[in-house]
Amino acid sequence: MSINTDIIRLNQIPEALLEVSATELHQVLPKPCLIHLSGQRPEPLFVSVLLHGNENTGLLAVQTLLKKYADKPWPRAISFFFGNVQAARLGLRHLDNQPDFNRIWPGTELAGCTETFWAQKVVDEMVNRGVFASIDVHNNTGRNPHYSCVERLDGQSLNLAVLFDRLAIYSPYPKGSQTGAFASACPSLNLECGFPGEAKGVNHAVEFIETCLGLTEVPCHPPSSQDIDLFNALVQVKVRDDVSFSFSDPNATLLLRDQLDELNFVELPPGTLLGKLNARHFSSPLPLIAQTGDGQNIADLYFQVKNHDILLARSVMPCMLSMDERIIRQDCLCYLMERMIA
Repeated sequence: MSINTDIIRLNQIPEALLEVSATELHQVLPKPCLIHLSGQRPEPLFVSVLLHGNENTGLLAVQTLLKKYADKPWPRAISFFFGNVQAARLGLRHLDNQPDFNRIWPGTELAGCTETFWAQKVVDEMVNRGVFASIDVHNNTGRNPHYSCVERLDGQSLNLAVLFDRLAIYSPYPKGSQTGAFASACPSLNLECGFPGEAKGVNHAVEFIETCLGLTEVPCHPPSSQDIDLFNALVQVKVRDDVSFSFSDPNATLLLRDQLDELNFVELPPGTLLGKLNARHFSSPLPLIAQTGDGQNIADLYFQVKNHDILLARSVMPCMLSMDERIIRQDCLCYLMERMIA
């Protein structure tokens, strides 16, 4: 099988790409697409966007850069990867018959499929080109500050993170992310740029990508602890598959707290209310799963039930809490973190 049967590969920019919206991108790029552009330094910066079709900040940032460099040389070679264009057509993270495009990369626990095949080929091709650094641009569906995620605690990855924002998360899971796939080859970063389409997020991504284009190297010595707020993602929290949940339906087994995403990046004490359980439907075990990187469920260490209230059992800081029920079911409710020293 050839990679050309699974994704589009180009060495120039289709003119229509400069103005098309994420929902219309499939008309220009009907499949995932890898575009290589030459620059003054040959080792390419790799930038992936729309791995989740409902997160359009990366596309808007790339379009801004393409217009800016239309008539002048790129400081460094750059390769753009446009991911789930079919999900973007409908404004969805991914289609029901698709895997999550940020879970298909080398290291994934998914069974081999078309998507894992071309993801491996993309990584191999970029490594063969001497990839300088990797940036994967994302958005949140809940209220969060801008931050980055790294999957290695090496000095280069942390220095790259500080260039984006002092707020960074070490999260070596879930398996199969783009950031994790590139981490052994180059400094690799996942950017979280707030809500989709916000000008602040687009501008922040543009500025960071331009900064990376201008670097001659990324220092190996870790940044000072005074320059970075680094957190460790301890567990990924999911609602059990057999538990119905809602923010508004009182008949759901789990009624989540209103404005739950206000708790993102807040250090919460034990006893913090997360939701209420419907006594007519609920029975043990806990309705939430708190999964470690090696797959263990340690929910009983983080949650407790009192009088049908689901409460935090220990001090912790959440991130990526969302009010989008579809996203919660497709991905997770949140991550729980603790502060680290860089």
